[in-house]
Amino acid sequence: MHCQQIIHFGEPLEGRDYPTPEPKGTEVLLKVTACGVCHSDLHIWEGYFDLGQGQKMDLLQRMSLPFTLGHEVVGEVAALGPEATGVEIGDKRIVFPWIGCRKCAVCKAGDELLCMSPQTVGTRYNGGYADEVIAPHPKYLIPYDGIPTELACTYACSGLTAYSALKKLSHLKAEDHLLLIGAGGVGLSAVHFASSVVKAKIIVADVDATKRAIARQSGAHATLDNSDPQAALAELQEMTGGGAAGAIDFVGAPTTALFGFNSLRKGGHMITVGLYGDSMPLSTAMLPLMMRTIQGSYVGTLEEMHELMALVQSGKIAPIPYEVRPLDAANSALNDLKAGKVKGRVVLNPRA
Repeated sequence: MHCQQIIHFGEPLEGRDYPTPEPKGTEVLLKVTACGVCHSDLHIWEGYFDLGQGQKMDLLQRMSLPFTLGHEVVGEVAALGPEATGVEIGDKRIVFPWIGCRKCAVCKAGDELLCMSPQTVGTRYNGGYADEVIAPHPKYLIPYDGIPTELACTYACSGLTAYSALKKLSHLKAEDHLLLIGAGGVGLSAVHFASSVVKAKIIVADVDATKRAIARQSGAHATLDNSDPQAALAELQEMTGGGAAGAIDFVGAPTTALFGFNSLRKGGHMITVGLYGDSMPLSTAMLPLMMRTIQGSYVGTLEEMHELMALVQSGKIAPIPYEVRPLDAANSALNDLKAGKVKGRVVLNPRA
């Protein structure tokens, strides 16, 4: 097995070779055919999440090195553990990565995203920056018939995260406005899914003119340049006649979170998705006075993944742009993503 691994946090990934893993119990071994490069990979690569005010979530306490990144994985079933049923050798599957411990009360209740000891592929469990990967159980393997392999892998995180966030605002009406902040891989996926999930008019805010243009081409009703938040808020107020009914922040920086919160009309609902980090000042009085809601949204459930793939396979969702690079180009892909040079998604192919 060849993989690109974190050897030391914050330093370039290194290529390593190991014996092919042997699946045990319900495990399934897959030959990796594609793996997306996600913004959260940057935080794991750096070794921490920025919580603001000098506080960090240190990943060294949750992970051991060396470690293989990659949670947007598609592969071909190569071997089965003795207790694995439901898939056959040669089956092509997306690996659903958001897996809990499968033993605690919330996991047994079907709420694996609430598990406090997750076994996520690519964040806690070695992932898809490799030519082979282990999935813990066949139930986490999702068919993607009729979808290009390199596109299919992006639905495991980018697509699922966007879909789950939009579902939380499915109550919005046709006369409402929904502000999407950030038109990177996840935000652009949300633009593509929006008309199938919410009725509201979609406004996209991004500081990058090229990304705004792609968002307009992808179906956004309007776009805003939020590099000057106050000017953008004034434009939004005029555009919506009083503010957005909903907002989704796909960036998660202090400026974007505050922009999203201030964009809301009375009774507005903001979903925070992005993991850029730091913290923002928040007037607690404005929550009751304006009856605003802030809700976090983290990826999506296994049930939502099946819903999403049914929607994609129906042909109603346009594909996001993606670029395929060889596995050994993982470092340049991460650096380009960090520099904001990626439009849509970079996908690593071990066979490219």
